Amino acid sequence: MKTSRRDLLAAGIAAAAASGMDAQTPAALTAEQVVERIKANIGVPWASQTVDNIVLGDPKAPVKGIATTMMATLAVVQRCVAAGRNLIISHETPVYMHQDDVKPIEQDSTYVFKKDYCAKENAVVFHFHDHWHRRRPDGIGFGMVRELGWEKNTDPENSRAFHFPGTPLAQFTRDMSERLKIRTLRVLGDPKMAVNRVVASWGYMSSVPMASRADCDVLVVGETREWEVVPYIQDCIASGKKKALIVMGHVVSEQSGMKYCAEWLKGFVTEVPIEFIAAPEPFWLPEKPVA
Repeated sequence: MKTSRRDLLAAGIAAAAASGMDAQTPAALTAEQVVERIKANIGVPWASQTVDNIVLGDPKAPVKGIATTMMATLAVVQRCVAAGRNLIISHETPVYMHQDDVKPIEQDSTYVFKKDYCAKENAVVFHFHDHWHRRRPDGIGFGMVRELGWEKNTDPENSRAFHFPGTPLAQFTRDMSERLKIRTLRVLGDPKMAVNRVVASWGYMSSVPMASRADCDVLVVGETREWEVVPYIQDCIASGKKKALIVMGHVVSEQSGMKYCAEWLKGFVTEVPIEFIAAPEPFWLPEKPVA
């Protein structure tokens, strides 16, 4: 049987098409693949018991873009989706309880709305807490110290201890507020007290022994129980000690660490855009209401 010119041309087109299929672009990067890269690059062993897991959305969802944030509230998730960042890496849980046990709220209308929204928009939230703190240096602490400009004040023996040249407490707290744009920072102590030795506990802290350290004039925390550390500091002051407490608010006390996280991720995830999207400070003052 003779092969016509038309048959040869058709065969050539088919071969070219097959060759093109073999050389097709790689499959899209998935959320779970990004998590695997994080595990490979964090620099510490990955614990079997951890909250660092995908807790909302489909792990196999293709990633269009990545956002890091301190707190993946619904409003933050919506902003990320609008920006084309459907993988959201959140330092704190998006489902309201640190261990991510959603059984008590499975039927809660707010949780269901958020879960359904993520499913509809193909958004995925990865809770990234434990290992970001375990990294050396601690990712949160590194970002906070850099944002505050405290690098030169850091104690070489303790990354959470800082030395200052006797700055009055009122000025010290104003500087913190301005650098971090905090609107509801709270302070306990004499405004004129000289700040020399500071110990910081980013995020939550409920440790009277830490507050009692003799090498600590000022304790800086994100939040603490007001019936434990707060009255202890009050009693220190009443007994004649030079002590102060600065309560920043949980979000702003760790937020800059997630800003740094976006920079860190760019070192090994290059296929998609990555950006930091700030979670808003949740509270406002009566004299300065914010919608």
